Amino acid sequence: MKNAPCIIFIDEPDSVGHGREVKNGATSEHEQTLNQLLSAMDGFDSNKGVVVLAATNRPEVLDPALLRPGRFDRQIVVDTPDVRGREKILTVHAKDKPIGSDVDLSKIAKITPGFTGADLANLMNESALLTARRGKKIITMREVSESMERVIAGPERKGRVLNERTKHTIAYHESGHALVGHLLDHADPVHKISIISRGRALGYTLSIPDEDKVLNSLSEMKDELAVFMGGRVAEEIFCDDVTTGASNDLERASKMARAIVTQYGMSPLGTQVFGQPNHEVFLGRDYGNTQDYSEETARRIDEEVAKIMKEAHDRAHKILADHADQMDLMASVLLERETVEGEACEALLDNKWDEYLAREDEIIAAKEAEEAAARAKDAELLAAQGDGEGAQTAAASSPDAGET
Repeated sequence: MKNAPCIIFIDEPDSVGHGREVKNGATSEHEQTLNQLLSAMDGFDSNKGVVVLAATNRPEVLDPALLRPGRFDRQIVVDTPDVRGREKILTVHAKDKPIGSDVDLSKIAKITPGFTGADLANLMNESALLTARRGKKIITMREVSESMERVIAGPERKGRVLNERTKHTIAYHESGHALVGHLLDHADPVHKISIISRGRALGYTLSIPDEDKVLNSLSEMKDELAVFMGGRVAEEIFCDDVTTGASNDLERASKMARAIVTQYGMSPLGTQVFGQPNHEVFLGRDYGNTQDYSEETARRIDEEVAKIMKEAHDRAHKILADHADQMDLMASVLLERETVEGEACEALLDNKWDEYLAREDEIIAAKEAEEAAARAKDAELLAAQGDGEGAQTAAASSPDAGET
């Protein structure tokens, strides 16, 4: 190696390094490429100063020969960052941007669990674009919060025209999700409810966990299933009909219920795992499971999944039926305001809306005063930076006597 010492980086090695297969006794072009790569890596001795690095999201589909000692000796898992990691990543991406004094990066890190480094970079870039679109020079917390929702659910589609009946259904649907999530002990806290379309969603309820989750208990998953069913149950009770709006909720709930039975061993069927993953390496994803159980077991699995789904449906139905008056209030407020967040959302969920209305003007005035103070502070910082740049320019354009 005439360029040694050096580092060779291979991006997405699974594109050429996934498992080999024999097809009619012939070797495919892909296998020839992989064999050449294996032969080349065999030529790297430890004393030649050559380090080979590779990055992939699918290490399980790589050919075992690539991962043996002497080729790729070590695997390092880069997981999604925790709250401290997210704060440091946000600090890096906010470094060259005009950040307002009210933007708290530690607070943003706490409300973005599950965000990857790319998501956080996109969040700050969206904030900058939104600030420029609004004709501002400073990125404020308002732009950051709006950008976070754009990353999670997509941009607002205020131009979408909906009739009153559809809005009525969406209002009750989202109120059902929010109220069930608020009243269950193990559900994530609700931060915002909106009936304004975002992306493909006609409305959304923003629920953010208090901390990063590494384990999910059965109680948490059952509460989450009830929250999924809250929208459909609300339509059944208050709209006298059901719509296709709950299709994604039902899909996610069915997938979770089946995982409880077949993957996590949390059902009366026992702690056995049913079905082996079928890794389709040429598709780059798990295309399905290999059924390693009898038809009778399959029938019992379906019965347990249906039982879990019905239990979640019944829990949501009882909660919403017992709080029918509050549901009517929440839907009417959403139809009037379209979006409820912050203290207004908390008061609505706690059924203290009248108390909130009595002091709403005071709350809004306090927020406006706080934002005005932050903008005044930002203006002072901008002015100070402008004076500093002006002084540097004047010094650069006036040479001293020695240079003359």
